[in-house]
Amino acid sequence: MDEELCYIPALEMAEAIRKREISCVEVVDAILERIEKINPKINAYCTVLTEGARQAAEEADEAVKQGKHVGPLHGVPVSIKDLIFTKGIRTTFGSKIFEHFIPKEDAIVVQRLKAAGAIILGKTNTCEFGYKGVTDNLLFGVTRNPWNLNLTSGGSSGGAGAAVAAGLGPLAVGSDGGGSIRIPSSFCGIFGFKPSFGRIPKYPALPGWETLDHNGPMARTVRDAALMLDIMAGPHDADRLSLPDEKVSYLKSIESKPKGLKVAWSIDLGYAVVDPQVRTIVEKAVEVFKGLGWKLHEARPNFGDPEPIFTTIILAETAAALIDAMGEWGEKIDPPLARLVEYGKDISATDYVKATFQRKEFWEKVYDFFKKYDLLLTPTLAVPPFPIEEGMGPVVIDGKDVSILDWMPFTYPFNLTGQPAASVPCGWTREGLPVGLQIVGQRFDDVTVLKAATAFEEASPWAQKRPPIG
Repeated sequence: MDEELCYIPALEMAEAIRKREISCVEVVDAILERIEKINPKINAYCTVLTEGARQAAEEADEAVKQGKHVGPLHGVPVSIKDLIFTKGIRTTFGSKIFEHFIPKEDAIVVQRLKAAGAIILGKTNTCEFGYKGVTDNLLFGVTRNPWNLNLTSGGSSGGAGAAVAAGLGPLAVGSDGGGSIRIPSSFCGIFGFKPSFGRIPKYPALPGWETLDHNGPMARTVRDAALMLDIMAGPHDADRLSLPDEKVSYLKSIESKPKGLKVAWSIDLGYAVVDPQVRTIVEKAVEVFKGLGWKLHEARPNFGDPEPIFTTIILAETAAALIDAMGEWGEKIDPPLARLVEYGKDISATDYVKATFQRKEFWEKVYDFFKKYDLLLTPTLAVPPFPIEEGMGPVVIDGKDVSILDWMPFTYPFNLTGQPAASVPCGWTREGLPVGLQIVGQRFDDVTVLKAATAFEEASPWAQKRPPIG
């Protein structure tokens, strides 16, 4: 197995395939061999399309030989989170309810990636219906962190994050309803981007979290993620919430560094408890931004903690989506998820609508804040990766008792607002564990977030660091 082939960035891989410097079969065989070796240790993939990927690679090589037009991802392998529909490929949503479900159509993002020439390697593990920030389920078990197998990879796109970090494919499609792209990106030491809500259309999709969930790219470099966004973004009538076409190439846009940015940073948003190591690493990363020539200001946002708003909305929507299945499937549903349904069914319609009013008020505060700033920097998460045995998260941070969401206090607020937000690797703990920095942009300003992430990557590169697995 050629490990270096497994870690070639997607852009370089695609160019080498077009020039016939490497073949699609070579690439796919190397990654499949690595999956066979590494996946049993980390459980990133729940379905591997060994024969299908090899056949697609052979067909892709033949197209190159014949000089046929090839797309920007021709022959490049990509993985798809198991919450996303894939035609003819088992899609379980991490649930025994859908253990044998095979969709009859691809999700829009999958259609677009295939049309660009990408080869689907398989489906990556997730928690049941993506309801929590770690990755485990009753069907496939736990996904482990390639930096330390005793620790969680995060979730709910934990299989995607672990796969990219471990060299099991350069690109992954994740989804993010409260941090589910950014959490595993932070814990696994890769780049993850939650675009503006509606930037990437979602269809088909299961009910629930409709105004919170975003699809997005996960990769080892910003440029690879920008290439994915070029392909996946754009309106589609099947998703009535999808945004109009920006008519911009995200990949080309990041070639220029923005000037005169006004950048705010906050270590705690005024309410979060942050692990001391995370605090130190993020504060050092902020110093890197100071060297980029932008105006940097330590801010004290007055957003307030939106946890009650977020919790009310997701409990009610989760209950509405699953309550009818509880009688038949209750014993086959992850017990913590079943408890959430029980809590959620008691939320009244009035309380739910009040939460939507409070969400609007929260946005108005964020909107006022971003009148003064182009970007906001925070830790991605309040903690480094934690032991799998801690379940849904630590209950104590820096000696203080915390709630079930307090280890991810920086991610879900920006699902409520729909703003673009990225997680970039910004340092490693004493134990060698990755820590992420979150970059949040103004509403619809995906380009500036990607440009800032690119500038940070150039000043403080991370892609050369690989987990000690293999």
